Amino acid sequence: MAVYRNTRSEMTPTISETIEVDNTFADAVRTGLMQTPKRISSRFFYDDEGSRLFEQIMEQPEYYLTRAEYEILDTHKDALLRHFSVNDQSFELVELGAGNGLKTKLLLDYFTKQNADFSYAPVDISGDALTRLTDDVHAQWPDLPLNPRQTDYFDALGLIADELVADAQTNRRLGDRRTGERRTVVMFLGANIGNFAPDEATGFYQQLSDRLRPGDLVLTGFDLQKHPAIISAAYNDKAGVTRAFNLNLLRRINRELGADFDLNRFDHYEIYHPETGEARSYIVSDTQQTVNIDALDLTVPFAEGEIIHTEISRKFTP
Repeated sequence: MAVYRNTRSEMTPTISETIEVDNTFADAVRTGLMQTPKRISSRFFYDDEGSRLFEQIMEQPEYYLTRAEYEILDTHKDALLRHFSVNDQSFELVELGAGNGLKTKLLLDYFTKQNADFSYAPVDISGDALTRLTDDVHAQWPDLPLNPRQTDYFDALGLIADELVADAQTNRRLGDRRTGERRTVVMFLGANIGNFAPDEATGFYQQLSDRLRPGDLVLTGFDLQKHPAIISAAYNDKAGVTRAFNLNLLRRINRELGADFDLNRFDHYEIYHPETGEARSYIVSDTQQTVNIDALDLTVPFAEGEIIHTEISRKFTP
């Protein structure tokens, strides 16, 4: 886990495009299923059911990532607060991919008990997960300012930049000399950066740098390489929750795009490559078959054993 300070001399905000999620999903499914090999990004796992399944994954004994990160945050919560609020500076805590906020609630509780001057802005693509998290935070810390955003990572960066510009303009208009004093702290936990290809990860951090101001901070969690058996088990739990999580993507295509995937004729397959540090997840066709997707006017043939690549989870070296 690492904290980075933004050192750019000026902010160059970019207004993100407004794209309908349904259209984005449909385009990704069409493009991905017409490729060889077939692929659909893991970002589309997280409909409401997918978010609930992922919460169950985090509770599985094989899934070490959540427990390890929770322990790190608990151990270093005091040091993190000192970094975030130097000289009692106020800050907004923006969490990308907040989910159920399990680990972040540890920080919220500690920060509020220390009377830190901060607000919390959870970001998640699942409206159901965001509503449950917001209600929970309101119940536990009713005086904590909340600014939830239902969107994906990249659109959230555009919203952050736009709000920073608006705040600065308001302060200048009111003659407030404290413009820019309130720091933005972006948290990207859960080792989610490992789901990006190297060029995507570079682009993501570049966008963060472009949109934040000098002195803003980014806290990122990285999962390190370890024994292959430990990593492999984390993405193929004995209870079969990760399998259900992957196959739920087909259920979503059926529901939203009028497809006729028979989930009983597909399975989940995971493999970890210790040489590259990549865990890869696939949906595998158990038989030769054809799937129709009405909303796309598309018929997709599958050979027996053919795969849909759904996720990459890269592991890093220090």
